[in-house]
Amino acid sequence: MKAVVVRKYGSPEDAVVAELPDPTIGRDEVLVRVEAVSVTAGDARLRAGRFPRGYGVPARLALGIRGPRHRVLGSAFSGVIEQVGSAVSGFRPGDEVAGMNGISMGFHAQLAAIASNRIVPKPSGIGHDEAAAVLFGGTTALHFLRDRVRPGARVLVNGASGAVGTSAVQLAALDGARVTAVTSAANAPLARRLGADATFDYRSRSLEDLPQHRFDLVFDAVGNIDRRIGLRLATPEGRVALAVADLWNTIRARGRVIASPSQESPGDMARLLALVAEGRLDPVARTLGGLETIVEAYRMIDSGRKVGNIVVRPWA
Repeated sequence: MKAVVVRKYGSPEDAVVAELPDPTIGRDEVLVRVEAVSVTAGDARLRAGRFPRGYGVPARLALGIRGPRHRVLGSAFSGVIEQVGSAVSGFRPGDEVAGMNGISMGFHAQLAAIASNRIVPKPSGIGHDEAAAVLFGGTTALHFLRDRVRPGARVLVNGASGAVGTSAVQLAALDGARVTAVTSAANAPLARRLGADATFDYRSRSLEDLPQHRFDLVFDAVGNIDRRIGLRLATPEGRVALAVADLWNTIRARGRVIASPSQESPGDMARLLALVAEGRLDPVARTLGGLETIVEAYRMIDSGRKVGNIVVRPWA
């Protein structure tokens, strides 16, 4: 099979297409023909060995010293089951599924193995590209918004045009919030289409210009809002959710500040896919092409100007 291999931390060009043996599966796993897979900011950070401040040493010890221990990246996917393990129930060959494989990754490839408890059925009403696109940003946004948004709440989404931000704007709006989207002027129409009531152009104004003590939830999907800034923007009872926190802000996160790792629960994945199938959630997906276009995808992510989600098709 073909796969994109990252043997050392480095530039987009260090992600190369190679021929690898087809994976084998365990008794609790399924083998998936990968029809579509996201290329995410998380993939880009790992490819480059670029981790939030303070995480450099522990991340390399956990994930690989000179390069990723799992050399085939990619987690959020959609595809078709080719084979099931002897202990798998509820799935069979030919089923269309979507899922996420956490730090084990392996889905920037034509075939991949995954535990059956990490996949969910893909609704027939949506395509593989849409299914693969919505999971990474959607599960992160759900993790931080869950039980923290009520009708009429004022929510600030910083980084509203990225994979996490586009999902956060929509999910908060679906819960009845009044959303202010921090994005560029060029992406303001997209943010409004997704449900934002107001936009704030970070390129022409500083975050310091945002109104103090106004927001019931400050959600940062970029990494340039810390505990101090977030609490200044939040109401006295408001909360601050840091999706890209450095080590110090993660350690200090308590009370009104949340910076816990997001979860990849099947329930959340199924909910997101259902919302897409119902036409209530737009994955904001851009499909580039085959595995060889991952270099282009990484360049877009590294530029800081990626909009929404990027998807590639391993069999294209």
